[in-house]
Amino acid sequence: MGTPFNKVFASLSDKPVLLHTLLSFSRCAFIDDFVVIVAPQEVTMVSKLLNTIPEIKPCKVVAGGIERQYSVYNGLMAVSKDSDMVLIHDAARPLISVKVINAVIDEVKQSEAAVAAVPVTNTIKVIDENNLVVRTPDRSNLWMMQTPQGFKKELLLRAYEQARQDNFLGTDDASLIEHIGHPVKIVMGDYKNIKITSPGDLVYAEAMLGKKAVDRVKADLSITVTNAVELMKTKILGKRL
Repeated sequence: MGTPFNKVFASLSDKPVLLHTLLSFSRCAFIDDFVVIVAPQEVTMVSKLLNTIPEIKPCKVVAGGIERQYSVYNGLMAVSKDSDMVLIHDAARPLISVKVINAVIDEVKQSEAAVAAVPVTNTIKVIDENNLVVRTPDRSNLWMMQTPQGFKKELLLRAYEQARQDNFLGTDDASLIEHIGHPVKIVMGDYKNIKITSPGDLVYAEAMLGKKAVDRVKADLSITVTNAVELMKTKILGKRL
């Protein structure tokens, strides 16, 4: 991003990216609480910030580690004992929809491990150390991983413990589940569910949020117009009677 601070604190429609993400998950009826994993020096600041937002469900803020995998493990250690399912999501994906969140949750109930993903739309080339094309894999079998990635809590804890014993470092949480031989189910994600990695992504996200706002206004206007028409019909019929 080229910013002197964590990109999840970048402003997006007058709110930090992080808040958009948490507000989206807070709208999901199946989410009870959050564990937000941040850099050690950010714990106090983020805790104070989240305590001021009443629309966000209860949060714990914990310090992460030097690798993503170690950070998630720290978060798992803070998950409520009453929780039987865990969803792991990149805070830098603020455009996540409740529809996708619910789809992942529904699949975890069936398969114990599910990830949001979208089919690859571009041709992919595998190259060697000299930048020469080695092969072109079949695009129909390629999917781009997104988050949330959802798992039964006990399964995920077992995968993390095994990874620690084997000194295995995965690229995402699904890879740890694969490492212990458990199948992972793909759930259709959303191409709008981008990860903010560059200033251009912020511009795109701003446009998408603007569209959502316009759609909400149109929907509210439609309801208002419909109600007004129904009220008018009632009055006309009342006069006739």
